[in-house]
Formats: sequence, structure tokens, C-alpha cells
Amino acid sequence: MEKSLTIGDLFQILRKHLVSVIISFVVVFAAVAAYTFLAPPKYTATSELFATYSGQSDSASLSTSEISSGASYLSTQIKTYPQLVKTEAVLDPVINELGLDMDSDTLAEVVTATNPSNTFMVDISVEVGDPQQASDIANSVAQNLSKQISSSLYTGDSQKSPIKLTVVKKARVPESPSSPKVPLYLAAGVVLGIIVAVGVALLRDILNTKVDTSDDVRDLTHSSSIGSIPDDESLDDTRPAIVAQPNGVIAEEYRRVRANLDFLRSGEQSGGRLIVITSTDPSEGKTTTSVNTAVALAEDGKSVLLIDADLRHPSVAHKLGLEGHVGLSHILSGQASPLEVVQQYWKPNLHVLPAGKRPASASILLNSDLMRELVEQALTQYDYVIIDTTPLSVSSDATIFGRMAGGLVLVVGKGVVEKKELASMAESLKTAEVPILGFIFNFADAKKMHSSNYYYYEDAPAGKRGGKKSHRRHR
Repeated sequence: MEKSLTIGDLFQILRKHLVSVIISFVVVFAAVAAYTFLAPPKYTATSELFATYSGQSDSASLSTSEISSGASYLSTQIKTYPQLVKTEAVLDPVINELGLDMDSDTLAEVVTATNPSNTFMVDISVEVGDPQQASDIANSVAQNLSKQISSSLYTGDSQKSPIKLTVVKKARVPESPSSPKVPLYLAAGVVLGIIVAVGVALLRDILNTKVDTSDDVRDLTHSSSIGSIPDDESLDDTRPAIVAQPNGVIAEEYRRVRANLDFLRSGEQSGGRLIVITSTDPSEGKTTTSVNTAVALAEDGKSVLLIDADLRHPSVAHKLGLEGHVGLSHILSGQASPLEVVQQYWKPNLHVLPAGKRPASASILLNSDLMRELVEQALTQYDYVIIDTTPLSVSSDATIFGRMAGGLVLVVGKGVVEKKELASMAESLKTAEVPILGFIFNFADAKKMHSSNYYYYEDAPAGKRGGKKSHRRHR
């Protein structure tokens, strides 16, 4: 069953698409305001007529039955007068009398006649750009309608109309324009702007199926943010950010990640700490994150072992420029010992265990007792053991290591993973009782530092995208 949209969700969507919301509101309100102040003013003048029934006899008095039938007749006839006002029989004399430069059809568009409910009144309103002309036309239409009702609808001198229309209120020259109504129009512009802005935000959120902000990750995984790494070309370097640019922004962000790792302890742990780093999909920057996190910890004086446990697509050695043909797969298959394949990098307290060659049975090797013994032994010798493992959508290796560590760290790349896929993966981890200890949002917008883009690990050269240089995506 899909989750219904709450007020809190709506405000979060508006905040996420705040720029689009503001632009939409401003455009709509500006359009309404421009129309309001640029539209030529129009003036409305109204005259009123009162209908009476006098009968056809010359008798000074009417019987009760005549009065009753007359009232019924008048009620029926008066409903036709608003349509009669717009006919040539009424409007042509007005045009001739006032010398108007328009035909009857054009004049009919500015004349409105109404019969208020339960009355014998006829209101005639005229709206034009000249206030004096509005008054003149309204009065002339009233007079000509009265003439038509009293005489023209009947033939023969011996007959007269039983209905009489009397002008009871002449139209006065209006002092102020009736349109546009500035306060009303501007208020409507505000309301319309809000409606359009909210609609645009909801539409963008519906159309955007990929994770776009750290708030998306927080809501979908119900976990906390450990850090947000900006999108930066320095991440393409074969050296980690702290090594290549120790005073740069990226280096500082990984130091922030290092500090936040202290809050991820899943219970009392003896010896070193095991940190499992993975992602949902293969292009979210988990290897770049693993390498830079390991270097940040080593910079702080901690002894660190970085293990490349992604035997399906090894990339740690390539990322660091190390020899990676021999490594973890050789240890697990009994072809080498850890002492023979573990390499030192940058500082004496930072060691790297490459993946080695790709085995045919990666899952079996990684789920073996030998792998568990290797990790347990490493935890007695290092302050931190960091495992860079296969993405969750590729295999369940991360779940295996997550159980060892009491949870895992999830790397999420902006614009890479689908929201539904991330939510499904989080639910699967919950079912497997492997908690997400925290997430690192990768390729964040440097201005916002709350959303991330993502790189992939393939060795493709930098290309062109959207007219700007696009970075290589690291695994």
C-alpha cells in the first residue's frame, strides 16, 4: 500500500524544489500583475427599469383575476427581456442615436441585462473604456427597450402593450474603473502562483525517480548521514584527496566522515573496528569512499587495513596505483598468506589488501570460515578494518560482512539509484537484520552540500556531457 502524502511530506518536497517553486510563483504572479496594471481600464454604468402590468382595457381598475393573470404573464415575459436587449431592434436605435462606431453585435458584447430573482426589475449594465459613453449607452438602451416593450411588439393603433417599463434609475457617469480590480486580481495572482508552484514541485518530484538529496536517503533508509562529499574533479586523481590535496574541501569532508564514524558503534566491540562499505548499485562511488575514508583514519594515526572484497570487480588497487594481481582471492584459495599480499600505502600504519584475480566462486570464498578468521585476526592487529564490498544489487556479499560488523555503511550517489530500488534494498537489509549504520551521500552539490552526484569505476576517459566536462565515475 502506497504511503499517502502528508503536510510534512509536502513541505519537504517544496523545500527540495525551492528554486523551481520560487521561479514558478514569481512568473505567475508577475504575469497576473502585468495584466492588471497594463490592461486598459473599463467603466461600468447601470440603469434600472421597473415593469408593471396595466392590462388592455381602459378601466381604471382591474379585477382580482386580471391582476393574478397579469402578474403571471409579467413574470413570464420579463425573463425574456435580457435576451431582447441584445437584439438589433433595441441596439440599432442606440447606435444611431449616439453615433457609435460599432455594429449591433459589437455593442451586444458590452451590454448586459439581468432580471434579479423574484422582482419585476431589469438592470442594464454597460462596460466600456469611456465612463461618459458607458452612462450614455446604458440610458439609451433602457429607453429603447422601454419603447420596444410598450409599442413595437404590437401592431395596430387600437392595441397597446399590457406591460410598461419605466426607468426608475438612470445610469450615472462612473467615477472609478470597474476593471481591472487591482486588489482582487493581485490576490488571485498570489493564489494562482501558489497553486502553480506547488503543482510544479509535485510534478518534478513525481518525474524525478532517482535519489536527489540526502533527505531522500534519510527518508527511504531511516538512517543518519555520516557525510556529504561534493562533486569534484580531484576525485578522479589516482591519489586520495587527503594525499593529493590535504588542505582542500574534499579532504576536509572526509575528515568529517572520519569524525562521524565514532558515532556508529553498534555495541561494545573489543579490538579493532570493522567497517563495511557498500552501495546499492555499481556506480555510486563506494570504492572512492572506502579509499579516502581509510586514508583519513590513517592520517589520524590509526592503524588501518583496507580490504578489497569485491572479487567480481576489483578496483581498490587500481584506484591507489598498486599492484593488484595477487590478493584476497589467493589467500582464500590457499595460494598465498596475508603477509605476502598485504601492501603498505602512504604511511606505515595504512595497509591495503587487494582483491587479486577474479575467482569463479566469489560468494563461496567470501562466506568461508577462512574469510571470517582473516577478518577476526585483522581486528586484533588494526584499529580499523575497512571492507569495500560488492554492491547490494550485484550480490549479497555485503550482507555477509554486515552481519560480522553489526551493520554497514551505505554509499548513495545522487542521480544514480532509483528511489524505489533504494527503498527495496533498505527493506531487504532490515529483513536480513543487517542495519544501515549510516550513509555517505556522494557527489553532492558543492553549493548545497546536501545532495550528491556519483562516479563509476570504469577506466573510461573523461567525456563530454551537457556542454561541460563530466568526471569519470568511480566505483
